[in-house]
Amino acid sequence: MSSLKGKIAIVTGSSRGIGAEIAKALGKNGAKIIINYTVNKDSAESVVNQIIQNGSEAISIQADVSLQKDVSRLFDETISHFGKIDVLVNNAGVMLNSLIKDTTDDLFDKQMNINVKGVFYTLREASTKLADNGSIINLSSTVTRTIFPTYGIYSASKIAIEQMSKVFAKEIGNRGINVNCVLPGPTSTELFLKGKSEELIAQLANNNAFKRLGTPSDIAKVVAFLASDEAKWISAQNIGANGAMA
Repeated sequence: MSSLKGKIAIVTGSSRGIGAEIAKALGKNGAKIIINYTVNKDSAESVVNQIIQNGSEAISIQADVSLQKDVSRLFDETISHFGKIDVLVNNAGVMLNSLIKDTTDDLFDKQMNINVKGVFYTLREASTKLADNGSIINLSSTVTRTIFPTYGIYSASKIAIEQMSKVFAKEIGNRGINVNCVLPGPTSTELFLKGKSEELIAQLANNNAFKRLGTPSDIAKVVAFLASDEAKWISAQNIGANGAMA
């Protein structure tokens, strides 16, 4: 894979978990990274320091992707600091499981505001502020290919991202920008494991061909490839990173 040297990448929701691993992978390949976070500044700065120690540059910028003004500021501060934006990774998201009959308006709105509006706001900013020949990678989920009770609203928010990404790929392709979605399966992160029994974790792991949970690194490697020049002919695609789960 070619180096990402000289490229500037925003990774939303990258203070921990999959987002942090994506940011570090892009940094190891030479990109300069913007670590976006909402509230956990200490975690964001920890990721920044790891990227710097690995030989690249990084800064953290606080912004709530569900707020248009914050997203606009995220892009403007990045351009002010680094001069441009080449790569946008929409990783920020929230999953609040509930049966549809038990889903409150607040639960519905929170997932739609962060998962869907957050991507919409960044795509709209990218339409004028992402550099020509850039790359956009949006994180969806393998649950858009499955039928799991309690995932109704979450999966609806993620399928909206997939469709929006396909359309945007056609709209912005004339500037050499490719747009794709990555669909992780169950992945071993602190947030994913929290509150789950060993039995449930084993059951989820057994749903794929390799009989294990994914790792953040598994996902980060796919994203890093899609951000590279080798992936330029790939656009408007939904790429499963789930060990043949679905």
